Amino acid sequence: MSGTVPSGAPTTGAREPLLAALREVDIDRYLALLLMPEPVQADIAALFLFNAEIAAIRDRIREPLPGEIRLQWWSDVLEGGRQAEAAAHPVAAALLNLVERRALPVAPLSAMCEARIFDLYDDPMPDRTSYEGYAGETASTILQASAFLLDAQASDHSATASGHAGVAQAVAGHLMLLPLSRSRGQLFLPGDLLAATGLDRGGFLAGTDRAAVSNAVRAFAGFGRDHLGKARAALGELPASVFPAYLPVALVDAVLRRAETLGADCLDKPIRISQWRRQWHLWRSARRGRV
Repeated sequence: MSGTVPSGAPTTGAREPLLAALREVDIDRYLALLLMPEPVQADIAALFLFNAEIAAIRDRIREPLPGEIRLQWWSDVLEGGRQAEAAAHPVAAALLNLVERRALPVAPLSAMCEARIFDLYDDPMPDRTSYEGYAGETASTILQASAFLLDAQASDHSATASGHAGVAQAVAGHLMLLPLSRSRGQLFLPGDLLAATGLDRGGFLAGTDRAAVSNAVRAFAGFGRDHLGKARAALGELPASVFPAYLPVALVDAVLRRAETLGADCLDKPIRISQWRRQWHLWRSARRGRV
């Protein structure tokens, strides 16, 4: 199957609704998807839509319990339950069709649902090792599954690249979300990193010691940059067939650089770069074959 697309790949008619739905909920992955091989776009769109569904649960609830119930629903669907409900849910139906056609491993997707329980609460992230585990079961899983869909054989060797790239991508995402997560009293910066800059969770969220907060933000960005460097090195050892899976990671560096520049101002200012610049970074990455 290396470098090929199975004969049961979705038709253009099946692809367009998935791409349209993805454009509404995750514009960056949608833009990256347009630069991927057309025959796998629908499959990867279904995967991205599943990710968007479970990542957005915190935004749709007021209490954690309904969120846990929704994540359990997705776990049940992945395990073959709730078939009638899944058939009536466009994203669930597309995901299950994908799993069946492409033999996509389900266990990592179920682990994603379990990991996303952390999002529903305001518990502190204990340390960098815990953060790496969380990112590994969320962002890294999506990257690895995308690589599998592009080239299943080559993806046997892409776990290291996916692991490091996922951590870098998660760091960039959480830096962009700092104003929102702060408003919730939620913090993803690891506790050991905060302690190294003289802060605790409460001190960071209060934001009164701007110098210390700046140091913490830059240390977190540096943590992401370290993983980005390791991801780039690992990607250099992989065949070109799986590289498109990592196109979304091309947006990470610009976010990290902006966070390092703004420091504590990331608590109040959006640091996401403009859409035309994001499109340019993605296009350049696709042309050059590196993130």
